[in-house]
Formats: sequence, structure tokens, C-alpha cells
Amino acid sequence: MPIEIRDSRLTQIIAADAAIEQIASGFQFTEGPIWHPYEKHLTFSDIIGNAIHRWSAADGLTDFRRPSQMANGNTYDSQGRILTCEHASSRVARSNVDGSGYEVLASHHAGKELNSPNDIVVKSDGSVYFTDPPFGRIVPWGVAREQELDFPGVYRLDPTNGELTLLVDDFVGPNGLCFSLDEKRLFVNDTIQGHIRVFDVQADGTLANGRLWADVTGEADGVPDGMKVDSAGNLFSCGPGGIHIFDANANDLGVIRAPEGCANFAWGDDDLCTLYMTASTSVYRVRVAVPGRQLF
Repeated sequence: MPIEIRDSRLTQIIAADAAIEQIASGFQFTEGPIWHPYEKHLTFSDIIGNAIHRWSAADGLTDFRRPSQMANGNTYDSQGRILTCEHASSRVARSNVDGSGYEVLASHHAGKELNSPNDIVVKSDGSVYFTDPPFGRIVPWGVAREQELDFPGVYRLDPTNGELTLLVDDFVGPNGLCFSLDEKRLFVNDTIQGHIRVFDVQADGTLANGRLWADVTGEADGVPDGMKVDSAGNLFSCGPGGIHIFDANANDLGVIRAPEGCANFAWGDDDLCTLYMTASTSVYRVRVAVPGRQLF
């Protein structure tokens, strides 16, 4: 069974007999999927393959950028521009949806090169939040080199002046992150610690009152990675065995078991009820009952 039910409420989100379909394969390590709600395509990274690809039902699979600086996480801003975390260059970059207008948004903190920006989200006010573990300085997920910063961080990039602010520096391996529906809280998971923390978002965009929100547990392979909230406030996080689904009170309702190790996901199609999963060498999809959220 591809669905592991830990709480019967899970079947209100995804059917117990939901079928998982492979739509593309032949990659080395897929990550960072984002769905374009108007052009109807999925853009995603192949970190080790050093490329960003695009898939649509109409055109199939195409290259978006190659080489990609071993890109990992992607998102859209409110103008439909693509923001990308680059492992090989230790940068956050932005480009138009057609690939033009490439520019670097962040590369250094306190005069030192960032570790390797990993995952990224944009708040409704335009501010950019991203995690910066050292994973992209390890082969094969990046380029082997010494860290300049002696900590992994979570950062905020100001949309008006481009100022980069370090928000949290006590994670071991910060990875996926997402806002609550009202944007009053920011969730950040830790790949090494195997848990999710939550922070209160202050009026100035900084974070306060960090605390443990949930452990991501299971006997299968996998660690906390990509993480997002659906339109009903359920939190989805990659973890052991696939994608774990939590309710708003941090109860683990169950797991969508991916055929391969799953690093990230995105909702797509016209109703935002198709969950696209980037899982190791492939991209899969499965239908859910609760829509995801449109990025812009």
C-alpha cells in the first residue's frame, strides 16, 4: 500500500487506495519542484545532474537551465519570477520564468560566503526566507570545499533594500521551511535532528519563541526535507518512507510512501489537487482531496 494510515483522518486528505504514477525518470537527485498556475508546467532541479528541468503534459520534459550551479530549492515570487538556491555557488538567484534576467540576490553574510542555500519561501510582503546548511559542500550533492561560516543559518532577505538578516543559527541541518496559512508562524525542519521547529514571525519579519513542533518518525529510509502547508493548514513534510502529513496540532496522520526516497513536492494542475513528488531518480504524482496553495 502506498498510503500508511496512522490516523483515520488521513483519508479525508488522500484516499487509502490512491495510485502513484511516475511521469519522468532518468535523473540523479530530483528536488525543488514548483508548479506554474498559468502556464501549467512543473519546474524542478536535478542537483547532482547540475540541471533544472521543466515538464508539462503538453510538451513533456525539457531543460530549463544547464548547468544550474547544482540548484536545489526553487520558488516563485509574487511576480512569477523563479528564486533558486544554488549549492555549487552558495547563492540565492532569481530569473524570469523563461530563464532570462538572471541575478544574484544573496551570496555572503558578514563578509563570508554562505554555506549552500537549500530551500526557500516568499512571504506575501515579498520578503524571502531560506535555509543554509552545509550539504552543498559535500560530494555528490555539491562541490567539496571548506565552510567560511561556522554555523548553519536561517535567513531573511528584505524585498526593499536587499538586506540579508540572520534569523536563527542553532540548527544542525536546517532544510525545509514553510509559513502557516496566516503567516504568523514559520516552520523549519532539521534533517539531522529529525524534527520540525516552529517560530513566531514578528512584525519586522524576524523570528522569536522557537520550539519543537513535531518529530518526523518512521522505520523506513528518509529524513525531513521539503515541507509545505496545504489550503486547509495540514503540514506536509518529507521524512522516513515518503511524505508525512500532520494536522494543525502536530499529529502525524500518516505517510504517502514514495517509490523512491522523496526529497520534495508541490501541488499542481488546475485544481491544485495533484501532488508532484521529486524522488531520487524520478518525478511522481498522486491525487489528493485537499488542494495545495498557489505560489503567486
